[in-house]
Amino acid sequence: MGTLLVNSAHSDGRHGSSTRGFRLAVTGGGTGGHTYPALTAIRTLQDRLAESGQALEVLWIGTAEGLEARVAPAEGIPFAAVATGKIRRSSNPLKLVSPANVKDMARVPLGVAQARKAIAGFQPDVVLATGGYVAVPAGLAARICRRPLVLHEQTVRLGLANRKLANSATRIAVSSESTLPLLPEGARSIAVVTGNPVRPEVLTGHADKAVEALRLRGFDRRLPTVYVTGGAQGSRQINDVVRDSLPWLLGHANVIHQCGTANADALRGHTAALPAELARRYHLTGFVGPELPDVLALADVVISRSGAGTLAELTALGKAAVYIPLATSAGNEQAHNARYLQDAGAAVALLGDVTAESLRDTVGPLLTDPARRATLAEQARAHGKPDAADRLVDVILSAASG
Repeated sequence: MGTLLVNSAHSDGRHGSSTRGFRLAVTGGGTGGHTYPALTAIRTLQDRLAESGQALEVLWIGTAEGLEARVAPAEGIPFAAVATGKIRRSSNPLKLVSPANVKDMARVPLGVAQARKAIAGFQPDVVLATGGYVAVPAGLAARICRRPLVLHEQTVRLGLANRKLANSATRIAVSSESTLPLLPEGARSIAVVTGNPVRPEVLTGHADKAVEALRLRGFDRRLPTVYVTGGAQGSRQINDVVRDSLPWLLGHANVIHQCGTANADALRGHTAALPAELARRYHLTGFVGPELPDVLALADVVISRSGAGTLAELTALGKAAVYIPLATSAGNEQAHNARYLQDAGAAVALLGDVTAESLRDTVGPLLTDPARRATLAEQARAHGKPDAADRLVDVILSAASG
C-alpha cells in the first residue's frame, strides 16, 4: 500500500494551521483483522470527503506493540500510543481473576487517561473503534470527552471489546445480521449491517495476470484452480493435509499453495518426488504479495483459514471456499465464522480433526461438479458486501452529523 496523505493540521493554532478538515480518531488493532478494516475505512472516507473538497485529519490511538503502531506511521497517520490490558478468556470465572488479568486490567485506567488526553487535544468529529484490547480505553475516553463513538465488528460474533463498549456507542456497524441479536438490547436500535471493509484492489484482479506473474506455464486451464493459503505466516495444519493430499488433488486441479516462507523448503523437499505431469500443475510459494488479487481471480476454489478479513474478501468475490478454522482464535471466532457460512450454504467448513481424507471428501465434489461449485460461489456472493467500506463511511458521517 502507498502512503496515505492525511492532513494532520489543527484549526486552533496548536499545530500552526488555520484550516480544519474532518477529524477522525481511530482506535483498534493488535492484529490485521482489526487494523486493515480501519485503514480501508480511512482511505474510503478520505476519497468521499475529497469529492466535496474537504480534507481528512486522522489520529490513530493504539498500543506501541500492536500492528497498528507500524501501519499508521507507514501510511502517514499520526499515532498516539496508550496503555491497555489483555483479558485472558476462560470458561472458568475464577480464572478471569488470575494475577495476569488483574495486573493487565489495572493498566486500563492509565490507558483511559492517556486516550482522554489525546482525544481532548485532537477534538475528533468521530471516534471509530474497530476492536482489539486498545479499543476499550480509547472508547471509554471518547464517551468521557463526549465525542461520537462508532463501533465496527468484523466477526459474526461480538468481540469482547465491542461488547464492553456497546452501551457507550453512538452507532454500531456489524458485518453480519447474525450479530444483531448478540448486542445488548438497548444498543440494537443504533446498529446497522455494513459488512467488513474489503481492500478495493482485492476486487480488481485478472486471472491471466496471475498466470503471467507466477509463470504458471504448466497449468491446465481446462481444470479448476485451487488456491491454498494459511495466511501470511502459513499454517502447518493446512500445509500438512494438503501435502498428504497432493497427488490426488493435482489429479483434479491446478494448485497454488501459499505456505509461509518458513515452511517452503520442507514442502519443496516433499513434493520433489511428484510425477512431472502433476508437478507442472503445482505452484508453491512462501508468500503472495501484490499479485494476490490476480491469484484470487484465477482461483475456482480456495482452501483457507476463516478469519473475518478472509471471509469478507472471498464472499465479496463470490468464491467457493473450504474453511479450516484456526482452533486457537480468540473466542473460537474462526469456527463461528466458518459455521455461519456453512449453515447458510455459502461455504464448507472443516471442523474438528482435519485429515487428508476429510479434505479430499470435502474438496472432491467441488472439483468434479462445476454446478455444485458454481452454486456455492453464488451463495457466497449473496453474503458478500463489496461496498462495506462505503457503508461504514455512511455510518461515520451519520454519527458526526448527529
